[in-house]
Amino acid sequence: MTGECILNSKLEDTGFSYTMSLIQGKYKMMVLYVLMLFKVVRFNEMKKYIDGISYKTLSATLKELEKDGLVHREEYPQIPPKVEYSLTPRGASLIPILDSMCEWGEKNRL
Repeated sequence: MTGECILNSKLEDTGFSYTMSLIQGKYKMMVLYVLMLFKVVRFNEMKKYIDGISYKTLSATLKELEKDGLVHREEYPQIPPKVEYSLTPRGASLIPILDSMCEWGEKNRL
């Protein structure tokens, strides 16, 4: 399978390029990984799990992932407001990739 997806096309027209367009970004993979581990996470919890991310960046990242259909945002009409984030089925389909990346990192960490 190696290289088969780009044999007869430009790299930007491949499934690899499309996948990268969805998950590329400094914190997107971390957000997806946190949601994979904890299933349902509130905004401030997410901020605690991802060290160094600003509120603005986390908000923008979650909005992009939601727009791309990878993250579901559930808002509860209460005071104070409560918002929870989780993976959509489409986002959950990335779990094998995230698991593989985690395994690779553990084996190849220096």
